[in-house]
Amino acid sequence: MIKCFFITILAAIGISVAVFAQSIDSLEYQLGAGDQIRVTVYGEEDLSGEFEIDGSGKISLPLIGNVIVGGKNVTNAEAMIADLLSPEYLINPRVNLEVLNYRPFYILGEVDKPGSYPYVNDMTVLNAVALASGFTYRANKKKIEITRKVDGSEQKITVDITAKVLPGDIIRVDERFF
Repeated sequence: MIKCFFITILAAIGISVAVFAQSIDSLEYQLGAGDQIRVTVYGEEDLSGEFEIDGSGKISLPLIGNVIVGGKNVTNAEAMIADLLSPEYLINPRVNLEVLNYRPFYILGEVDKPGSYPYVNDMTVLNAVALASGFTYRANKKKIEITRKVDGSEQKITVDITAKVLPGDIIRVDERFF
């Protein structure tokens, strides 16, 4: 219901509905390179551990080897690992995956200190700008763009300062002309 309302408003003012609708649907966190995770296989200490997702989206697990978890949400990654362990190695394995440290987000453009910063849960664009020591005097506070990887492809979304930031996002604050 709310999603339909937003899409109707966006269509009325001419914003790309397909891009925005897809970004709303993909707000469930997707694992990616640089995330540190803990995989727990209940009752199997030797199969559990902490791992960092490499640049190709893989982790290396005992017994089953390299597993691509990048681009998957936590629930799908848990199910995939359980499927790989069953029935060859374990009968009905119970797998839990939690994110220990999220990959950083990046902010550039008209902020005092552009760069990469650690992600914090429920972060907004305004929080990200505050971490980067605020806007410069030339910043166009109404034209902020987030580049986000959604299902393996990069999407650019124009947002306001209340928009949610996800790990791995690239925030660009444009310059105003007057």
